[in-house]
Amino acid sequence: MPSDIIARETSRERLILAVKWGASAVQIMGYTATGFGWTPWNLYLFIVGVVGWFAVGALWNDKALMLVHLVALGAMIAGMTNS
Repeated sequence: MPSDIIARETSRERLILAVKWGASAVQIMGYTATGFGWTPWNLYLFIVGVVGWFAVGALWNDKALMLVHLVALGAMIAGMTNS
């Protein structure tokens, strides 16, 4: 029975690791797109990265991480719909 718990935890940690690094890579691509003036692609990349980091916050049950990324997402969506 304990090996099942360990296997589930390892699987969960692998998921978090993949989402964390995937979201980070996409956000770095968003910064790169901003630097090269690739609008609106930069915003789309940032949205994917922000949603990914929000998911990591949810998986960690980290309310501060979730709040920061929820506010960032709201600000980006408001800016995109206001243009």
